Amino acid sequence: MKKLKGGGGWQAIRYTLRKARKSGGLLKFWRAMRSPNACKTCALGMGGADGGMTNELGRRLELCKKSVQAMAADMQGAIPDEFFEQFSVGEMRAMSSRELELAGRLTKPLLLEKGATHYRSIAWDEALKRCASKLAKTNPDNSFFYFSGRSSNEAGFLLQLFARVYGTNNVNNCSYYCHQASGVGLVESFGSGTATIKLDDLSKCDTLFLFGANPASNHPRFMKELLELRRRGGAVVVINPVREIGLCNFRVPSDWRSMLFGSEIASHYVQPKVGGDLAFITGIAKHLTEQQQIESAFIEAATEDWEAWRTELEAASWESIIQESGVELEQIKTIAALYAKSKASIFAWAMGITHHLNGVDTVRGISNLAMMRGMVGRQGTGMLPLRGHSNVQGMGSMGVIPQLKTIVLDKLEELLACKLPRSKGLDTMACMEKADDDEVEVAWCLGGNLYASNPASEFAARAMRKINQVVYLNTSLNTGHAWGTGEETMILPVNARDEESQTTTQESMFSYVRRSAGGRPRHGKLRNETAIIIEVAKQLFATDSPVQWDSFNDADNIRELISKAIPGFTAIAKPTEFYIPGRAMHAPKFPTVSGRAQFAAVSFPKSETPKGQLNLMSVRSEGQFNTVVFEEEDVYRNQERRDVILLNPETMRELGLRHNQLVVVKSAVAEMKNILVREYHISRDGALMYYPECNVLFSTACDPKSKTPAYKKLAVSLVAL
Repeated sequence: MKKLKGGGGWQAIRYTLRKARKSGGLLKFWRAMRSPNACKTCALGMGGADGGMTNELGRRLELCKKSVQAMAADMQGAIPDEFFEQFSVGEMRAMSSRELELAGRLTKPLLLEKGATHYRSIAWDEALKRCASKLAKTNPDNSFFYFSGRSSNEAGFLLQLFARVYGTNNVNNCSYYCHQASGVGLVESFGSGTATIKLDDLSKCDTLFLFGANPASNHPRFMKELLELRRRGGAVVVINPVREIGLCNFRVPSDWRSMLFGSEIASHYVQPKVGGDLAFITGIAKHLTEQQQIESAFIEAATEDWEAWRTELEAASWESIIQESGVELEQIKTIAALYAKSKASIFAWAMGITHHLNGVDTVRGISNLAMMRGMVGRQGTGMLPLRGHSNVQGMGSMGVIPQLKTIVLDKLEELLACKLPRSKGLDTMACMEKADDDEVEVAWCLGGNLYASNPASEFAARAMRKINQVVYLNTSLNTGHAWGTGEETMILPVNARDEESQTTTQESMFSYVRRSAGGRPRHGKLRNETAIIIEVAKQLFATDSPVQWDSFNDADNIRELISKAIPGFTAIAKPTEFYIPGRAMHAPKFPTVSGRAQFAAVSFPKSETPKGQLNLMSVRSEGQFNTVVFEEEDVYRNQERRDVILLNPETMRELGLRHNQLVVVKSAVAEMKNILVREYHISRDGALMYYPECNVLFSTACDPKSKTPAYKKLAVSLVAL
């Protein structure tokens, strides 16, 4: 494979053209991409009423490989009937994520009965009757409902309402395994769990700190914002144990100068130890304090508990900071000096921060750093968790959480004249553990791949096998349909976002609610997610329900109820797109009890990795999105396959390993055999393997505050074969 000198560019354009030709031709693909629907991939905020290549500020002709990959997958033909006759579930387990995804679109309800070896197609009537019948026989406490960010606000709201009317608060979404630490940390710091900025704030900052994220692969359109920041003389500080080529140089296809000459992205690149971010943050904060380069007026007027954080900084020794961060003192001072000169800084991060046992603490450390210089509460400054799926934030807003906020619960009970459960409910990992204890009878999965999202893959498969009935609502096959099967498993095929029969809405990472117009179904026998929920509800509750389920066949009625029940969503009942009021913080007044932002006395962890072991990080490739693998190769890291472990060249020499040597990778939980060793630009203590394949190595240990698994730091040892 040819080694690239940067991300984006002509290879991305050629890829798009190939996908378009395979999807029915350039014109057909262009029309699909330009349709008035929100993008199906990342939460940056593309598409909506103005068309699929338009961002929230009206800038057009912006697309990326992620959206191309998702659209091409949805434009596939139907899976042939013979597929499920030919391939048993056991044979499907031998298929890769890519092979299952590219098998085609799901078009018929499928059933895997207890003791059967193959899925078989069934009629819609039978499928929905089985769903309702099983729920009717089940204690609601022994069920759970899991949501991905692929679905609409309408479907998310309706299914969580269905679950609560049914009688359970075991309602959760995929953010528990990705950005839940961000939400918890931001709520504790500022009173709101979402970004404190709007998209146009990025054009007003002079410095952006990018922690533990690789937007060149996962949020490619964000790269244009970084390019423009550099072009106007600003700084981009990348903090990542891995040196990613796309964060060093990127060619933005919609910018002719960038396409011709390439664009330097990172002005400064810091490579801490794996898990060394909070120690590095502490070092910057300590130096700012020692140099008296803090905004005392802001701290005094708009924050609380500064002295607790100051005391923590004074107690932290420079020796410990350098040891635990893996960053030299001079580099820490250089970044601190850069920050001290900034007039407007924004802090962005992704799962390199949240996928740790101290994820919430690190988010709070980043928040502390912002507060120290008044870099929140005014335009061009603030906090930006880089959310993954295009409506994962919307799922949270719609109440897809175990325990509804009291204000929402009270309002729903008032509007529906009923009582809803007020129990704590279970997060995603707690639901899986309950299943492993043989205490779950029914699980519904609205999109996503719950099995592949879990750490400890053997545990995940075992837990789901013990569930009496697992129901999936999906557009295509994934590894969960092969490995995440219950005693009985059903797959219900649903329309993609641009095939819905009515308008739906989605929420971006900037708290902007977009509208998707839907479109003509590509396959005639599919159903909207809301239609499935409504039909099962009608059968399950009959006339004994406080909800008039039939009324929700009109999506406007769903939005009307949302507008009355969810604070900030009054405008969703109108045919417009809107920013959710109160989310962007452009004044130093915060939605906390006191109205002030809250410092936290967080401390960085001490090294615990045994001598001779490495800290493994799971990563996604340029050719995948979340758990979906569209391509086996990772062109940015120059890898043509996924069964590899990437190490620092000096680490390889110290361990006596050579390029392409086969090893066994061992953790305290499991081992993976016949893994190829290869060189890459990662900190000396680290190693990289691809998610979700390497999930088998990780334990179920979670951040105690957010219940987020620690996918970015795991002690492993290598044994040469």
